[in-house]
Amino acid sequence: MHVTLRSRWKSLRKQQVFPTLVGAIAAQRRREKSFRIVHFSVQYNHLHLIVEARNKKALSSGVRALVISIARRMNKLISEHGRFWGDRYHARALTTPRAVRTALRYVLANFRKHEPRTSSKLVTDPFSSAPWFDGFRECRAGPPLERARFAISWRTFVVTDAPVSEAQSWLSVVGWRKIGLISAREAPSSVDRAARLEGVRK
Repeated sequence: MHVTLRSRWKSLRKQQVFPTLVGAIAAQRRREKSFRIVHFSVQYNHLHLIVEARNKKALSSGVRALVISIARRMNKLISEHGRFWGDRYHARALTTPRAVRTALRYVLANFRKHEPRTSSKLVTDPFSSAPWFDGFRECRAGPPLERARFAISWRTFVVTDAPVSEAQSWLSVVGWRKIGLISAREAPSSVDRAARLEGVRK
């Protein structure tokens, strides 16, 4: 599933905030076995996630636990109370290898869409799980591309400690790779109208 969470707070993409968000994602990895966050990216006022869930109930409970955890941590960080999320989450099922590949590119390269002037200076987005992604064409012979570059000191974890879970579904592990690995310099393709209509408001 490709899940989008939209926040009422519009400064998520900051060095002081990102570790709090990643901490909530990492905590979810340790807590929930039937719901896995396998990829993510943080934008200014929303998060993109690629998740695997055993069923609809696991998806609903997993996302609910995550949004509650993030809201509590963020309200504590910014010393505020009240509603943190702008609306309910949106989820779109990824049922084919091509759909998974398109979603991966969209999520991991989303910063190129929102930061067209600066994104050309970066190979991968440090505000995402891209440093732990091993599906880039440029790093077939070694560890994830430029991983060491993103061992940024303000992170609360070392770069080798991936906050995301390992994918387990055939589509996530094998299927999409049959179409071709993703270049670290690819821009996200636009989500077409049909894909948006396919999304489900939960």
